[in-house]
Amino acid sequence: MTIYTRRRFLQSVAVTVPFAAQPRRLFTRQGLVRTIAGTGVAGYEMEGQRGLIGTETQVNNPYGVVVGPDGALYFCEVDTGRTRRLDLGTQRLTTVAGTGDKAYEGDGQLALQASFSAPHEIRFDRDRHLFVVERDSHAVRRIDANTGVVSTVAGTGEAGFSGDGGPAITAQLRQPHSIAFDADGNLLICDIGNGRVRSVNMQNGLISTLSGTGDRQAATPNSGPLAGTPLRGPRSLDTDNEGNAYLVLREGNAVFRLNLLAGSLERIAGTGETGYTGDGGPALEATFNGPKGIAYSGQDESLYIVDTENHVIRRMSLRTGILETVLGNGERGDGPDGDPHSCKMDRPHGVFVNEGVVYVTDSESHRVRALELSLIHI
Repeated sequence: MTIYTRRRFLQSVAVTVPFAAQPRRLFTRQGLVRTIAGTGVAGYEMEGQRGLIGTETQVNNPYGVVVGPDGALYFCEVDTGRTRRLDLGTQRLTTVAGTGDKAYEGDGQLALQASFSAPHEIRFDRDRHLFVVERDSHAVRRIDANTGVVSTVAGTGEAGFSGDGGPAITAQLRQPHSIAFDADGNLLICDIGNGRVRSVNMQNGLISTLSGTGDRQAATPNSGPLAGTPLRGPRSLDTDNEGNAYLVLREGNAVFRLNLLAGSLERIAGTGETGYTGDGGPALEATFNGPKGIAYSGQDESLYIVDTENHVIRRMSLRTGILETVLGNGERGDGPDGDPHSCKMDRPHGVFVNEGVVYVTDSESHRVRALELSLIHI
């Protein structure tokens, strides 16, 4: 792995126009990383109404992570089915959904009375409702922001592929892993077991295939139309406000931009080969190893990619196309906190960026970590 100094990095992204004519750019510098939830040991403690201090409380294999409309951090635990809430002010941790049993039960009941099976990701819609995608229940469920009641919005609980053109609640999914909302409020689902990205129109509840053919072994071409193009392992996605989605292919070891307005896709990172190379250079020439998470950051116009089997978080600048590792050193382990390039991680899965902080679920270290970024104009 090539390590670039700040000077070498700036030289590598310089353009050939006179300096005075160059637009101001943002340069990202990492601060310190710290644990904000978890002790490094898997477990669960009853928190009570006030909750427990996050760093003194056990968590169990955290996956999806998001900052909610209330400013708190939410994450789901794949092994227990729970969704937890960390108040970033008081640092107190509580459970907001799930009984701890792995099951597809509880529609029509309050979230704490419902059971979820292997939740992989959570997202809020524009109306503050919380959505949970469950791999082993083959479904997406919603927790109503006003009542706290759980309902299914996609999937039947049985694995399969059916239902395009009809109601999402009667359609079948197969091991869905990731969800995101596009600029129009449609729910996008990484239906990885079916090799597809599905879209639910939240106005009428109808589901359709956005991209993918169901052929899970076919390579994804470097570019092409969304419709009819195979997707090799559509694992995770995020969206911006300009009509784009960014899709990580787990088996394809690449990142694609999906232009939802034009109906096209193009590879923007990863060669498709397995490896850990390319830091400091063009993301298109880099290699990944089973990437499983992605977050778009409008603040620095970047993508943060969870390179899970390399145990690192990598940042791709959408302005320059340059890739760098911002957290982790490629070795599997647990910490220590402090220097982000000395902090080992153990198969991280989730990432979310908010107000200059990168939140990461370090899954098999049973921790949630936070990396503060400094955004410098150059």
